[in-house]
Amino acid sequence: MKIRFVQIGKTFQDFVVAGCQSYRKRLLNYLPYEEVVIPALKNAQGLSPEKFKAYEGEQILKKLDPRAYVVLLDEHGQAFNSEGFANFLQQQMNSGIKNLCFVIGGAYGFSPEVYNRAQAQISLSPMTFSHQLIRLIFLEQLYRAMTILRNEPYHNA
Repeated sequence: MKIRFVQIGKTFQDFVVAGCQSYRKRLLNYLPYEEVVIPALKNAQGLSPEKFKAYEGEQILKKLDPRAYVVLLDEHGQAFNSEGFANFLQQQMNSGIKNLCFVIGGAYGFSPEVYNRAQAQISLSPMTFSHQLIRLIFLEQLYRAMTILRNEPYHNA
């Protein structure tokens, strides 16, 4: 199974960039992994949240493989502990899914069209995190899930 991680805007905070690079490198030992960065909308002052979501939604939909199983990282999604997230990934692998795509939306969330395209929604926490920080948290949890599935000591170390 290949994992694709679609996100709006570049990662620019140095500590987040360094952490993401570390987990990306580790993940490649377990499965193919790819990131797709959609440029953030420039000169967006005066745009309503709905227009903002519509524009970002169009950009997200262009980057999704039509055969991919799409999972939105969304505050209203299903919450898992780390073992539950590992089990979710294992279920996707067992079902024969070849392309699993996780998506982080912009500051206003997702357009209705993106919600309609997705097969699942996952919440990483009931707390709100910056879009920069959530990238690192997600990559760490994805790596942790891989180590759980392989019974490696990272999860309990």
